[in-house]
Amino acid sequence: MYFCEEKNKLYDISFAQNDMKLFKKYFNGINSDEDSTFGLNILSIGYNIHPINMPYPDLSHPENYHLDWEKGRSLAEYQIIYISKGEGYFEANGQKPQLIEAGTIILIYPGVWHRYRPKENTSWEEYWIGFTGNYARHLLEQECFSPRNPIIKIGFNNEFILAFSKLIEVVEKNTDTLKKLSAFLLIQILGIVYASVLLLNQKRTKKEDLIHEILNYIHENWNRKIDFEKLAKSYNVSYIWFRKSFKEVLDTSPNQYQLMLKIRKAVEMIRETNFTLSEIAYQSGFESEFYFSRIFKQKMNYNASELRKKVK
Repeated sequence: MYFCEEKNKLYDISFAQNDMKLFKKYFNGINSDEDSTFGLNILSIGYNIHPINMPYPDLSHPENYHLDWEKGRSLAEYQIIYISKGEGYFEANGQKPQLIEAGTIILIYPGVWHRYRPKENTSWEEYWIGFTGNYARHLLEQECFSPRNPIIKIGFNNEFILAFSKLIEVVEKNTDTLKKLSAFLLIQILGIVYASVLLLNQKRTKKEDLIHEILNYIHENWNRKIDFEKLAKSYNVSYIWFRKSFKEVLDTSPNQYQLMLKIRKAVEMIRETNFTLSEIAYQSGFESEFYFSRIFKQKMNYNASELRKKVK
């Protein structure tokens, strides 16, 4: 079956391949939180098997979801992508490319440039769901989550797959009476991801515990000037040890981590407020709108003014 309504309404593509039903559904346009169910809006969902040696992705995605490997993309929603079979690559702002294996979840944050694809010599089985809402924002802004660490290795998780399959079944029917059930199922999926992260964090070393404790401070003071040498001293460690350990744990420097945190917060304000770019630059801790715009373009691969126009 192939069905596609006009832009800003609904795309629905589902078909069968090797007795495995593939499914894609997109709800274009972001609802307000007041219109959401339990603080969640489901905007896209799908299950796909990508064959060996075929271009990725296929062309059936709407334009605002299409992923070009050379250009990458950024989305206006959170996404959970679960790779159940195959291997591939993932890359996001400020991070080196990472190898993705079966049993891996990729967390995509709004406004974060990224790209991913399977290896050419392997097939790729993926589940994904895109969503927004206050509940999603509250959960995924917890200290245990971070766009700097978007890779979560949960292995084969039958509970996750069953919940996802049930959610696809419910969304496919697309009735008002099932909207609450779909929100509950998404909450269940988020709960599985959250529990997996907590279990992984229990295995952290003392060094990782200290770095994540310092991360709390950075998040609480994200738009202020932080003297990282004094911060390291307050935790009774040398700045050299702190900077090296921070890079080992998070694959970036403390300064770059805070800078990307400022950019993420700025993206949220551009999307959710009527502040001018000058006001957003000031509230995000940048010394001038010019410097903010230059760094934004450098890190996001598009201009802050372009995002503001798109939102409007």
